[in-house]
Amino acid sequence: MKFFCKLITIIFTVCVVQCRETVRNPNSVKVNDKIIYDCVDIYKQPSLSHPLLQNHKIQLKPSFSISKPKDKSKSKIQSNKIIECSDGTVPILKHTNVSVTNAQHWAKKHFSPLTIDSHGTHIAGVRALPYQGPYHGVTALMSVHDLNISVDQASYTNIYVGSGVSDKVNFLQTGWMVNPALFGDSRTWSYGFWKGVNGTGCYNTICPGFIQVSRTDPLSIPIPYPRKGDRTIYISILQDKKSGNWWAIHVNYHAPDLNIGYWPKEVFDLIGTNADMVGVLGVVQASPSGKSPPMGNGHLPTKHEKESARIENVEIIDSQFKAIGSRKYKLEKLLDSNKCYGLRAREDLPLHDLFTYGGPGGDSCGI
Repeated sequence: MKFFCKLITIIFTVCVVQCRETVRNPNSVKVNDKIIYDCVDIYKQPSLSHPLLQNHKIQLKPSFSISKPKDKSKSKIQSNKIIECSDGTVPILKHTNVSVTNAQHWAKKHFSPLTIDSHGTHIAGVRALPYQGPYHGVTALMSVHDLNISVDQASYTNIYVGSGVSDKVNFLQTGWMVNPALFGDSRTWSYGFWKGVNGTGCYNTICPGFIQVSRTDPLSIPIPYPRKGDRTIYISILQDKKSGNWWAIHVNYHAPDLNIGYWPKEVFDLIGTNADMVGVLGVVQASPSGKSPPMGNGHLPTKHEKESARIENVEIIDSQFKAIGSRKYKLEKLLDSNKCYGLRAREDLPLHDLFTYGGPGGDSCGI
């Protein structure tokens, strides 16, 4: 009888230990066979292994919120709703050796918004000039589109902040992208990209750098379709006033903003306190053959903005950490290939309120 009681005790103890171990291990959220997110302890996420973040203390939310301008968009957050990690954990996309290699390849080719020329890259958008800064962020609403992109091309739209000195550049950006080689499919994904100290940096959470905070909305995920209306994202890059960290945020006028996560100031050596330049861009990367992919919704902008890819409500975070819009700033238009792409502003609206952009691409877009 004593032996039987000891056996039951041992079995019970083993079960308790196994249950505890199961709780400790990250559970996973499977979007499909190729897209899986591990729910990992927020304090043990991969980015904390970055050499410059060994003593970093995670910031769970921004220390302040910016004052929002009058609601013009009637936009609501289109939350992904397909991921919900448990309290204390955050979703981190699982990567294969192939996806890591592809990310490294595209990181080398990724267009820097602070340079003038980049082989095979074309742009259409706006930026605030360096002499009007310093800046602490930028916000914009952008329409989101599906595109037919070959495996050796990329097309994306983003907001960005950055600074450059001589041949050194720091910048970070977030928005949407179609890039089959990077993501493994032809869908439209949200994404983030950064370049910091010693020119290092990469996409999303593929290498250490971005600190994920939201347990429901990862930095990078296929962008869902809304139940009604067109597909848009309203996003912000905001530097925290106290910590200096750069937050990626989904803006919502009807509820608190959704704080996705942030790039710690420690991984930058030029934008630790502010940025010299901010902007909003549509960008494409041509294939080695020279054929450029479509940008925006794949059509040249027309006078009917609902038929075109569009950017609305561009707000710049100024030196006083206020979102004052572009009224205070002169915005420079950027368009390097009017053969294949276009940029159109309405005469009755300021440029920061609305502009349309994009085009079909093709074989004669230049280099």
